[in-house]
Amino acid sequence: MRLAHPAALSLGVIALLLLLIWLLRRRWQRYPFPQPGGSASRRILQPGMVTVMAGILAATALIPLALALARPQEVLSRSIEHAQGVDMAVVLDVSGSMAALDFQPTDRLEVAKKTISHFLDQRPHDRIALVVFAGAAVTLCPLTLDHDVAAQLLDSVRIGALPDGTAIGMGLGTAVNRLRKSQAKSKVIILVTDGANNAGQLDPMTATGLAAEEGITVHTILVGKGGKVPMPVHYRDPMTGREMVQTRLVEVETNPELLAEISRKTGGLSFRARDPKALEEVFTRIDSLEKTEFKSTRLVKYREKFEVSALVSLLILLAALCLEVFFGGTPW
Repeated sequence: MRLAHPAALSLGVIALLLLLIWLLRRRWQRYPFPQPGGSASRRILQPGMVTVMAGILAATALIPLALALARPQEVLSRSIEHAQGVDMAVVLDVSGSMAALDFQPTDRLEVAKKTISHFLDQRPHDRIALVVFAGAAVTLCPLTLDHDVAAQLLDSVRIGALPDGTAIGMGLGTAVNRLRKSQAKSKVIILVTDGANNAGQLDPMTATGLAAEEGITVHTILVGKGGKVPMPVHYRDPMTGREMVQTRLVEVETNPELLAEISRKTGGLSFRARDPKALEEVFTRIDSLEKTEFKSTRLVKYREKFEVSALVSLLILLAALCLEVFFGGTPW
């Protein structure tokens, strides 16, 4: 048995308080109207007493009414559903080259953020950690099931918040540290970058070795095609002093061999996404790869049991009304 709306039970408490206030008020109330039918001493039921009894009945009727509004329900069946989840860290490159404009309608970073956010929506049972890196690496969000918070933090990511550079080893090492104490059977890192390692104190292959020792699978995604790509370049106009933005072709170095080796040594897969659609397809494939089943119980069928309480409340109210109409005669 369960209550669908337990807060409705407060109506019963309110009813008892109102009854108490009404009785205290009636204690000092006088009725200046003459009583019909002769002396009050000759009547079996005094009108004032009848009114009090009717009031008590009316207030009492609110108690089963409150129970009816709370909607008691009988649980008819339970089902065992299978859910799926892993502990996962998404490592996102936020270096300057992620501002390249070859991923229309926006730049690489915005497309990657949108794709990752959609990916997280499809995996509500995963614990997710977010790590961002450029010339250094920071944990944006530790392992959590609160994907709304993770999505908000991901949306706040901007290029330029970290020293420029591409410290793949630092980003990977930070993610490994986040998953190190996890007791999950499956631990996964998804590394998203568009460049070659050129910064940081931790070598990528050393970080890869740490991941392998911890039983962490690393999937790598190389974003963009490399070479010369359109990039917004900020400069200051020497004549006016105003900051200007101009799109220029900038050479971006990539190292797909390094990413492939990182994935191979940890039992993961290496992908390359040259456009937004390809990036979405990569995450869809990763979603199909990383599944761990567990069981949870979910209530599925109920039978409503409020009808009896509602009927009792109605009968008590009718009894109170009849008592006042036929035996009362004093104003409420």
